[in-house]
Amino acid sequence: MDSSNGHKTAASRVLTGRREPLDRICNIVRNRASQAVFVMAGPGIGKSSLAEAISERLAGELNILRIHGSSALAAVPFGVLTPYTGDLTAEESVSPVAVLRSMWSYFEKLRAGNSAPVLMVLDDAHYLDDASAGVVADLISAGWATVVAAARPRPGLPQPLDQLWYDGLAERVDLRPLNREQIEEVLAHLLDGTVPAATIEAVWAASGGNPRLLDALLHDAAEAGILSKRNGIWILLGALPADGPRLTAVVAKDHLRRNPEEQEALKLIALAGPVGRKVIEEICGAPVVRSLLDQQVAVETSGVPAELSLWNGLFSDAIRNTISVSRSLQLQEKIQSRQDGTVLRGEGRLRSVEWAIEVGVKVSEEDMLESAREALLLFRNDSARSIAARIQDPGALPLAQAIQARALYNDGAYADAAALLDECWAPLADDPQGPAVLLLRVSAHQAAGQSLAAVADDVLSQVSQVGDAGPAWPVQLLRLLQSGAEADCQALADEVEGIRVQGLSETKAEPMAALGEALLAHALAAAGRPGDGLDAALRAASELSPLEDSLYFFPEVVLGRLVSCYLAMGEWESAERELDSYAAAHAAGVATFNGSLQVLRGYSLLRQGRMERAYQVLLPAVEALRLNDPLQLFGFGSALGYYVAARLGDAAQAKRLEQDYADAMAGGPADLLARGYAMAAGEYLAHDGKGLASLHTLMTTTEASGRAGQLLELLAICWDLGDPSVIPMVQEAAGGLQGRWAEAMLTLATGWEAADGDALMVTAASLEESGFVNLAREAYARASAVLDQAGERRRSRQAVAQREKCDHELGERFREGRFIAAAPTVHLTRREQDIVELAVQGLTDREIAQRLMVSVRTVEGHLYRTYVKLGVRSRDELETALPR
Repeated sequence: MDSSNGHKTAASRVLTGRREPLDRICNIVRNRASQAVFVMAGPGIGKSSLAEAISERLAGELNILRIHGSSALAAVPFGVLTPYTGDLTAEESVSPVAVLRSMWSYFEKLRAGNSAPVLMVLDDAHYLDDASAGVVADLISAGWATVVAAARPRPGLPQPLDQLWYDGLAERVDLRPLNREQIEEVLAHLLDGTVPAATIEAVWAASGGNPRLLDALLHDAAEAGILSKRNGIWILLGALPADGPRLTAVVAKDHLRRNPEEQEALKLIALAGPVGRKVIEEICGAPVVRSLLDQQVAVETSGVPAELSLWNGLFSDAIRNTISVSRSLQLQEKIQSRQDGTVLRGEGRLRSVEWAIEVGVKVSEEDMLESAREALLLFRNDSARSIAARIQDPGALPLAQAIQARALYNDGAYADAAALLDECWAPLADDPQGPAVLLLRVSAHQAAGQSLAAVADDVLSQVSQVGDAGPAWPVQLLRLLQSGAEADCQALADEVEGIRVQGLSETKAEPMAALGEALLAHALAAAGRPGDGLDAALRAASELSPLEDSLYFFPEVVLGRLVSCYLAMGEWESAERELDSYAAAHAAGVATFNGSLQVLRGYSLLRQGRMERAYQVLLPAVEALRLNDPLQLFGFGSALGYYVAARLGDAAQAKRLEQDYADAMAGGPADLLARGYAMAAGEYLAHDGKGLASLHTLMTTTEASGRAGQLLELLAICWDLGDPSVIPMVQEAAGGLQGRWAEAMLTLATGWEAADGDALMVTAASLEESGFVNLAREAYARASAVLDQAGERRRSRQAVAQREKCDHELGERFREGRFIAAAPTVHLTRREQDIVELAVQGLTDREIAQRLMVSVRTVEGHLYRTYVKLGVRSRDELETALPR
């Protein structure tokens, strides 16, 4: 990754997530709170970079002496101290007292120009020989120097230094892998632009929080074009590479420092893992396995039998890439001679099949089919496709093609998936996976741009050719889908009831009932009955357990409807809880479905009036859906993004998202709302009344009038635009609907019309307490105006203060204006914010550069761009111009 993309040096990148230990250690040294600090961390965790940063930060305050331990000198007495004992005779050079005196003489020379104390920074201190460690310990005890020593926990510090910690004469700082927040901080420092949650999660999971791996992965991903900046958003266009040059170099370096027995064990675990611990112990020895577990390079499952894997999946892949096919075959023979294939399960069985294919060993088609399905459940799409493509048995071929199609669908190759499904779905009509395969076929064709009606006609034509001998369930399933598209509650309820009483086999009834209940949930919510819809969605969720290995994405379909019902009810926290629960339980599917989930999160924030947070979520979500849109939410997501961008005054982004919405396929579960939000966005941009007029026309259509819940949302959008004429319609529409949100809208509309200042204050407080902060804000604003007109200036000011409190809670930067964020929002990048904050505190450009570990030119460039954004000409104007 080059500097033009904002890529920083490895040291500054690593230390972005290490500010707390850096500050802590520097304070200990400055205040002489302890004479020694021991920094302990495994390989790649960042101890060397931290030691370097300590030296750089304290260089102007102390006399720094840097010493590096070396494995080559580990057996040489006083080996690392040789550069400082050159004046000693041969006899003196082996005397601890003489070496100690020589070190003192060197310190005196070092301090000749000033009286500052000496700080000795020891890197790789675990390589110190005992004699050198003894001298360093004496220097510490005598107070001649402060020592910061960085070492690995294993083998750990030499005994003389370790003893100082036991005696309380040294502090110990243990560096852990970077957590998610630290990874986010590193990426914000590294990349100039928005880094969405999905990219952060993927990088965190792949690197395991190891800074060395993080550095390698980011370089390799950028060089391969996988980490790419699209419309200001950093997204991953594929899986992080395991064969990049940086990661390969890290693996090679790790291997070189290990003994041959550990190298052999690591290769075996990488090739076979998860693999039985007993198997590896028989080949390599129990002490070797214990050593790898102690170093946390290998991890052990708690199952029976216990299994070993490497600590990081990409690290494991990278090791495999370094092993030749012939060597891999030799290692497989070692494993096979000790491993009972019948005990393999899950991922271990999948890896066994993958390995056999890699080295050319024959695998049964039954094993390949089961492994391909396992790979699909783990969202290892390339593996699922490559294994399934090898199956030739005519009886297994249709299911193998369906597995390949689902893997293609996961990767966003919808046309290719549809072509395979056209070929294989009919032979699977009597298979338990039949309904799932037909649903996948319909979804693939729709995602590729074909209408539901066209797909249904094709399926019905194939069914009719079979005649009376053909199954009836495909016709029923298509009726379900059509009724769902029309949001026909009664038809859906009848279909679901028919499924339950028809006596279909469980393998057909369970998927069709789950789908039917999910579609019914959406239709009920659209009709203003989200409470009934929630019951249907929960019934659908109860059907999911038998569908865990389905080729269709039932959990995600049900989740979308469940969340939509909660949002229609105004139960924001419940919706968020469901999304979080899904993300925690389905981490493997994040790459496929994250864009869809983030649209739901953004929609929730929008409904709550948290526009800026919604904006931050929706823009990356739209970019993710541009690559992969399994639930066909791109149109809805781009309409929401267009609306929020226009409302916040970001005209450039709004225009781009307007085009995205125009290019998106019409239809989908939220098409009516998407049209409404797009019309409102146009009004925010043009302020010519045309968007508002289009909204009024939309609300008079049969489609809108038949969906009372969505009609109320359209009315709320008009009210947001400052159209008071809809308030009586809000009262009429909200009166008969279920849910807390409809009740809150009715309360606000009734209070607004009554124009009683005191009553409005009570209403506003009640809305605020109920969690409808955006509605409470409007009630306070209305109360302020009414009280001011009545001459109650003090009470009016109280209402204004309460309104501003709501603004603060929502995180908005509103100016005056009913339901309108009239002034454009200034968006500063994370780096611009950091630099401006320090500039406002009075730091010079050079001081800011030193604090943030960037160049002075970088600081100057960011400040200049900030001046342009804020419309100021100098630092003196910065503080007053900053958004509050």
